[in-house]
Amino acid sequence: MGTAEEIIVGYDGSAEAVPAIRWAARQAAQRNCGLHLVHSSLWPAITHDLGPVPGVEGSGLRRAAEDVLTEGVARVNDAVPGLAVKTTLFYGWPAEHLRTLSTGAALVVVGTRGAGGFMGLLIGSVSLELAATADCPVVVVRDGEHAGGPVDVGVDFDDWELPLRHARTLAALAGAPLRVVHVRKNHWIPRPISDEGIQTRDQAEPRVQALLDSAARNAHETIPGLDLQIRSPIGTSIPGTLLAEAQDASVIVVGTRGRGLVRGTIGSVAHAVLHHASCPVMVVRRPTPDTP
Repeated sequence: MGTAEEIIVGYDGSAEAVPAIRWAARQAAQRNCGLHLVHSSLWPAITHDLGPVPGVEGSGLRRAAEDVLTEGVARVNDAVPGLAVKTTLFYGWPAEHLRTLSTGAALVVVGTRGAGGFMGLLIGSVSLELAATADCPVVVVRDGEHAGGPVDVGVDFDDWELPLRHARTLAALAGAPLRVVHVRKNHWIPRPISDEGIQTRDQAEPRVQALLDSAARNAHETIPGLDLQIRSPIGTSIPGTLLAEAQDASVIVVGTRGRGLVRGTIGSVAHAVLHHASCPVMVVRRPTPDTP
């Protein structure tokens, strides 16, 4: 199992996974915690002959998998020279092993090889499955980070504290501004609250302001001096408006109540942000009543 002093990063040897290694290595250095580099080989699902080819030095599928880890360590050292890194080679579906390691870990960090038009594959199936099932926050990294940009966090009326807490940590570690964004949907119907229970915009505004005031107070009380920006844009699409606000962000933090690919989803907002963000995205899966 992982520990709270450990960041887990998955590496498959692809170019798309390199930004994840760099991001995870910098986080481990900033947090002064361990980095655990993991590679999971799928070859045993195809063949049991993992050994070397007779007479060919350095050959064999097991050796190839070990070489991926060696390359990953070199990538870590390129990003943060001298950073200690632990490695583990697994066999089987990567998401299963990373999900197991996520219990008690600080973060799980992965890249994305997603491509094509099938829903759920645009960011890569491993990334999506982990975002929906891991026990700790999952960061999906693309090579579009805006160094020094704000940390953006989307907040709503339901359990906003947990995403905000992780966003505060990221901002404080990076010395970056924290931008708190609540998107107001542009669909309020101008009828009294007593008429079929529909809110008017005037009745909604105090609730929005109370949410933003609470988030600002929470951030300032926890990290005095934090460069805090508050945004409350109006838009017809929550993820679209959130992404528009985050065009210069170094990372976007979103919460979800998702409970896994079978029992639930990661939610439409987190799903859309993961698909369309050009910078790293942290998905914070909020506990549900039947979650231990």
